[in-house]
Amino acid sequence: MKYGYARVSTNQQDTQLQIHALQAAGCSKIYQETMSGTKTDRPELNQCLKAMNMNDVLVVWKLDRLGRSLQHLIQVVNTLEAEHKGFQSLTENIDTTSPTGKLIFHIFGSLAEFERGLIRQRVIAGLDASRKMGTKFGRPEALTAKDKEMAITMFNGGATKGSIAQHFGVARQTIYALLKEVEPN
Repeated sequence: MKYGYARVSTNQQDTQLQIHALQAAGCSKIYQETMSGTKTDRPELNQCLKAMNMNDVLVVWKLDRLGRSLQHLIQVVNTLEAEHKGFQSLTENIDTTSPTGKLIFHIFGSLAEFERGLIRQRVIAGLDASRKMGTKFGRPEALTAKDKEMAITMFNGGATKGSIAQHFGVARQTIYALLKEVEPN
């Protein structure tokens, strides 16, 4: 059995073109939804996927109707494949029920993984370059060097760790960690 899924992003758009194409493709049941493609949790899509049985086929008019990100598309199609269900995109002429369609979709998946790898490399290179230029990452330190010296002096003068923390407006753990760094073992 073929299940159709039609989606538009706004109420001003219409699913009629998609529905006619899905009916012409032989879809017995068509789920339609008005929701952004960037959202991966879509009630009608979830209903459609739950209704499908083994050897059923999910049909969309165009790939971007199923999802905007290639990662989400691949996730949905891989889930369908694992459950022995098919996928068809009418506009792009992709049909995972055929060996050629599976190959084409897996090539898309490989290209998406390659792109993620390139992005990861660029991010790492950018972080390394920033570190070399002196950029510090992470949460800023709660106490300045001057505050640390003063906290140590206060502790050595008999102040409690709690009162020191309260004085600087930091958690007691911050003072514990500071004093642990400077205490001799």
